[in-house]
Amino acid sequence: MAGEDERQIIFSYLEDRFGIPRDLFDDYLFFRSKKAWLMMKKSAYLEGAAHLKVTKVGLKAFGQVGEFIKPTTRFIQIFGRFAGKARLQISTAQLQTLLEGKEIPVDLNLDNGYVILSTEKGGVLGLGFLINGRLRSQLPRKEIRTAMLLKNS
Repeated sequence: MAGEDERQIIFSYLEDRFGIPRDLFDDYLFFRSKKAWLMMKKSAYLEGAAHLKVTKVGLKAFGQVGEFIKPTTRFIQIFGRFAGKARLQISTAQLQTLLEGKEIPVDLNLDNGYVILSTEKGGVLGLGFLINGRLRSQLPRKEIRTAMLLKNS
């Protein structure tokens, strides 16, 4: 299980970067693997399963990418709606540009790092990476990209 110091790093990051309140995760356990943090909701049934040999548990929530903590797409799609900062609403045309592998210029008063991308309708798509006023897609490359375009057009 992730130690209290690691929990504080994650929760401070979520609050500082995205404005996601830490008390949202009071009912979750966090586990640490070599390069990732996984999470799962607390349950009374966990004690009964404690004797089992488990290799992975819960939702992969974060990974370490260089100096940055990167939330996973699934984590952001679930909890990104609670973000009050570092959230950018993009148009279908901007989404298309990002999905083509191109960057879009943005004027955000933010340090370099991850940004939550949402649709004009408010749905959370996933993440972009902001560096020097240019935004790159961090959206999954698989079939989800086509589904995002169809859903948002």
